[in-house]
Amino acid sequence: MASSSKPKSNYEVFLSFRGTDLRNTFLGHLYKALYHNGIYAFVDSEELRKGDQTLLTLMKAIEESCVAIIIFSKDYASSQWCLEEVMKIMECKKQKDLTVLPVFYKVDPREVRRGNKSYGKALAKHESKFGKDSKKVKLWKKALSDAGSLSGWHFNDGDESELIERIVKEISTLLNRTPLHVAKHPVGINSQVVKLKSMLNLEFDDGVLMIGLRGKGGIGKTSLAKAIYNDIFRQFEGSTFLANVRETSKYCKDLVALQEKLLSEILLLKQRLVVSNTDACTHLVRDRLCRKKVLLILDDVNDLRQLNALAGEGKWFGIGSRIIITTRDKHLLTCHGIDQDHVYEVKALEDSEARELFGRHAFGTHQKLKIKTDLVDSVLNHAEGLPLAIEVLGSFLCGRREHEWKKYTKETF
Repeated sequence: MASSSKPKSNYEVFLSFRGTDLRNTFLGHLYKALYHNGIYAFVDSEELRKGDQTLLTLMKAIEESCVAIIIFSKDYASSQWCLEEVMKIMECKKQKDLTVLPVFYKVDPREVRRGNKSYGKALAKHESKFGKDSKKVKLWKKALSDAGSLSGWHFNDGDESELIERIVKEISTLLNRTPLHVAKHPVGINSQVVKLKSMLNLEFDDGVLMIGLRGKGGIGKTSLAKAIYNDIFRQFEGSTFLANVRETSKYCKDLVALQEKLLSEILLLKQRLVVSNTDACTHLVRDRLCRKKVLLILDDVNDLRQLNALAGEGKWFGIGSRIIITTRDKHLLTCHGIDQDHVYEVKALEDSEARELFGRHAFGTHQKLKIKTDLVDSVLNHAEGLPLAIEVLGSFLCGRREHEWKKYTKETF
């Protein structure tokens, strides 16, 4: 699994629209505003479309983008290309956490959702061409309905530049929340992310859920927490990963610095908060975040006071929020009211995963070195499937000759 939730691409935003008039006015101005803010957008060109290869290019651009903006205008649904785009966009929203922002440009959102008026006429023409029971047309209708139900911008008349400014500001905010580096070789993490996502019940927004990630030191709790953060953070209005809570709080007079960081990163404040004490900041956390859907990860917690100051209760946060706490202390989670069903026990690497990770660190750039299997087995047995131990040992032995391995294993194990 990659350390970023999106593959590298030349584009950050995909712009879906219909019509030359729109291209030369609103769309053109939006594209320029994004470009001048350092945001690179993919714009579909009707004039350059040449068969299936172009469709594949469009689909790939959607998959690799972080944000998709759909500009719903009166004749958007008349284009089969646009309908294919919106279908792909909604598929990527579900499967890849693509952020989708609709702009209802001089069209009522209900027309898009319900498929009536200009959208109804366009869909009726498609039905006459493909058949009333066409699976393709049904999928287009569903995609339009889902996209039309999303929160976005409705523009009928007024100053387009103000709307463009708001859109650019929103996208800049979204893109400034960057993924975290997970590990140089994140072996064995992907399968655990899948299990943890299932436990998080992300499809339900009817409450606030606190999850514990528990395991001994070096087993990969932090790497897993970073990986799940990268995978889901764009589904939330605000997010933060507070690393090394145990170490950070050790050197702080109190927990105010961590509380200030929590608020600043979730609310994307440009100026540092200054609060006098922990109690005052606790009230501020509750007041500012109680209506906001947030993702908060508290890494390496070892004291109940840390939890009480940073995530005392679920009601501090808005509906749909997810709080993930990594710790070595199972009892700490119980004391904070997290039941066993919501504690994920981080497992040591399987033998095959341990060998793969060790090989990447020990032999990555020295493939010609031949080391006896029993020496490798000895090191892996000592590491006991702990990723940190495997990484440290592999890096230490990297490039060393067999006699050095023998000497080291004899002296150490």
